[in-house]
Amino acid sequence: MTQQRRPRPRAFRLEGDQTVTSKADEARRPSVEVVEAEFDAFAREAAELADGMTGDEAAVEAAQADGMLRRYVFSWGGVFLSAVSGLLSLALTMWIWGVVEDLFRHSAILGTLGLSLAGIAAVAAIISLTREFRAIGRQNRIAKLHVALAEAHASDDRKAARERVGELCKLYEDRPDTGRARALLKDYLKQIIDGRDLIALAESNLVAPLDEEARREIAGAAKRVSVVTAISPRALLDVLFVVGQAVVLMRRIAEIYGGRPGLFGFFKLARSVGAHLAITGGMAVGDSLLQQALGHGIAARVSAKLGEGVLNGLLTARVGLSAMAVCRPTPFISVKQPGVSDVAPFLFRGDKTKS
Repeated sequence: MTQQRRPRPRAFRLEGDQTVTSKADEARRPSVEVVEAEFDAFAREAAELADGMTGDEAAVEAAQADGMLRRYVFSWGGVFLSAVSGLLSLALTMWIWGVVEDLFRHSAILGTLGLSLAGIAAVAAIISLTREFRAIGRQNRIAKLHVALAEAHASDDRKAARERVGELCKLYEDRPDTGRARALLKDYLKQIIDGRDLIALAESNLVAPLDEEARREIAGAAKRVSVVTAISPRALLDVLFVVGQAVVLMRRIAEIYGGRPGLFGFFKLARSVGAHLAITGGMAVGDSLLQQALGHGIAARVSAKLGEGVLNGLLTARVGLSAMAVCRPTPFISVKQPGVSDVAPFLFRGDKTKS
């Protein structure tokens, strides 16, 4: 049976309250490993998910606040427009009343007919104004839902996510083409616990098919603009056609995502699209309009009109992408925000050579 060696006695030198060991003892002392704290992988994954949006959400929310969510406040310009509008309305009313009186002087039948037409016009005007306010309210509802879903995704709030996804399903309850996706989301509301996953599923199942439809509209408008600009003999016709296609494209994309903009609603939508273009500098995510124009300078070398067609097609696509960003009821989370090359690849030399 082996005996353990007893430690040899050591001498210590005292200096006040400190104990000083010899150099030999320090050499025999085992080395101490310093363990550094490691970064929590789950916390890092949660941080990445919290910032997992693929689009520029700050730019979208700023554009919505400057347009569709913008509230009319007191200003001298607004007072001037209101006063002029009221004066013109009074003048029109007095003119109509005078016409009706003249008709009654000529004949009771003509006067009755004129009064009936004036009444029908008044009823139609009231109905049109009611629809305008309802359309503006619906656009505001979509914009507020977008912001609320972004906040619920950032905070991973399960309760808020369930409520907002329910509002999203209710928004499209009158759309038969979304019936299957809405039924699937109602099942997910009972099964999914994580708020972020629920919002991502709502985007991929309900909003992603609408994205494909919006992409087709953008591609069609960009193709029409590029072709018409290339063959149009007058610059004025080019400008009118490009502006007209931009107006139709913005309205169509708003309708795809559930909005029904009237006259005043379209003005607010156009303001949001313009603000988004100004904030993002006219560049899509991952795209540079300047690089696109320079990279396809071969079109300009072949024909100046062909180069103008390509450039106008790119600009039309950018307008459509901005309208898509501000009209979408959910932020880009599980779906990557598209760029110009995604919606209009036919405008690029590489795709032309492949085809």
